[in-house]
Amino acid sequence: MHEEFWQARWARNEIGFHRSEVNPALQEYWPALQLAAASEVLVPLCGKSLDMPWLAAQGHAVLGVELAERAVQDFFAEQQLVAQVGADGALRRYQAQGIAVLQGDFFAVTPAQTAGCAGYYDRAALIALPPEMRRRYVAQLQALLPSGCRGLLVTIDYPQEQKDGPPFAVSDAEVRALYGEGWQIELLEDTDVLADNAKFGAQAVTELRQRVYRLVRR
Repeated sequence: MHEEFWQARWARNEIGFHRSEVNPALQEYWPALQLAAASEVLVPLCGKSLDMPWLAAQGHAVLGVELAERAVQDFFAEQQLVAQVGADGALRRYQAQGIAVLQGDFFAVTPAQTAGCAGYYDRAALIALPPEMRRRYVAQLQALLPSGCRGLLVTIDYPQEQKDGPPFAVSDAEVRALYGEGWQIELLEDTDVLADNAKFGAQAVTELRQRVYRLVRR
């Protein structure tokens, strides 16, 4: 689950986690955050997600963070954007038309780089990490994002013994344990989505729930 794992996945184009459409949960629930259109939005572990152009189309400045350079280059190429590239602290910053991506280790991002973020969106970051890294990830989020920041978190939950991650199962109880100290938590959706995820069914997973949360930084 460390750098070598993800770099190898991108190098081999083993990116089954990438969606070829905008996430329906993002489209349905993003308005619940009630963010001003011009707000900057952090998207951790963003890959080449099509959710970023969707957020930009809502008027937001988008700040993604992605470890794999291949993913960042593919994103801008596939969006037919010519990015300006330069150093930004310990990371490299790619930027074009309202979308910036910091390429490098998420744990090397500094509060100064995210100080303008009023929102954040996580569809595939928390569930990409094993338990010990999930704790570090949430601690880093809390260090990076200012009080009042509003986020949309999408998780999945299934019997972990039935399938190896990633993506990993994250229970409602774990979300509340991880975020409860630093965030107000509101559950917006808890839905059985096994029928819509053939790969899980093919691996004999018996239940798959998607949960969507609205989070507000205390």
